[in-house]
Amino acid sequence: MNKKLVNAVGVTMLAGAFLLVSHASATEEYDVKAFGPKNPIVWDKPVKVVFEHRVHTDNAGLECSSCHGDIFAMQRGVAIQTSQLTMASLAEGQFCGVCHDGDTAFASDTNCSACHIVPDDPIVWIKPAKAVVFYHKIHTDEYGLDCDSCHNDAFAMKKGLAENSDNFTMKALYNGHYCGKCHDGETAFASNTLCNTCHIGVKGYNRMMGGVPHADKKSGH
Repeated sequence: MNKKLVNAVGVTMLAGAFLLVSHASATEEYDVKAFGPKNPIVWDKPVKVVFEHRVHTDNAGLECSSCHGDIFAMQRGVAIQTSQLTMASLAEGQFCGVCHDGDTAFASDTNCSACHIVPDDPIVWIKPAKAVVFYHKIHTDEYGLDCDSCHNDAFAMKKGLAENSDNFTMKALYNGHYCGKCHDGETAFASNTLCNTCHIGVKGYNRMMGGVPHADKKSGH
C-alpha cells in the first residue's frame, strides 16, 4: 500500500479518535471535587438506601466539609461498619438526622422513597400459609400510598418480622391488623374476599420458584 495513503488514513483515524474522546469528555464532564462522587452511594445494610451527593452539593449548596468528617468519615463503608446507621440514630440527630430533622431538611421519618428503594416484587410469605404474595408497586404506583402508610403501623420496617409473629393470621386481618388495616371492605376489598389475589397456594409457589425448595429462597416481609 502507498506510504502516503497509510499515513493519511492513520492521521484521519487519530483525528477521529481525538474527536470522540473530546466529545465524551465534554458530555460526561463532572467535577468530583465540587460535587462529590458521580455515582449514587447504595447502602445495603440495614436496608437498601441510595444517596446522591450532587443533590446535596450542587442542588442544596452544601460543601464536602458540611458532612465530612464530622457527620460521616471521609471513607466509604465506615458508617455501615459501625452498625449505628439506623433509623433510630437518625431520629436522635445522628448521621443524616443532623440535617433531616424536619426544620433544616425534611424529617428522616418522612418522604421515605427519597432514599429507600422499594423492594423488588413480589414479597412471598410461606408462613402461616404457603404461599401469599404481596406487591409493593401495586400499592405505591397504582394507589399512591407512601411507605409510612403501612410502616411502622401495620407492618414494622423489618423483613420477616410479621411472618415470624404468632398473630400474623387471617383472624388478625379480620380484626384490622396487618393488611386488614385497609382491607376492611371499605378502604379496600375485605381480607376475607378475593382470596386468589394474594393466596397462590403450594402449586403457585412452586411455579413461581421454579420448583426450588423454599429453604433455598428468601421470604418474608
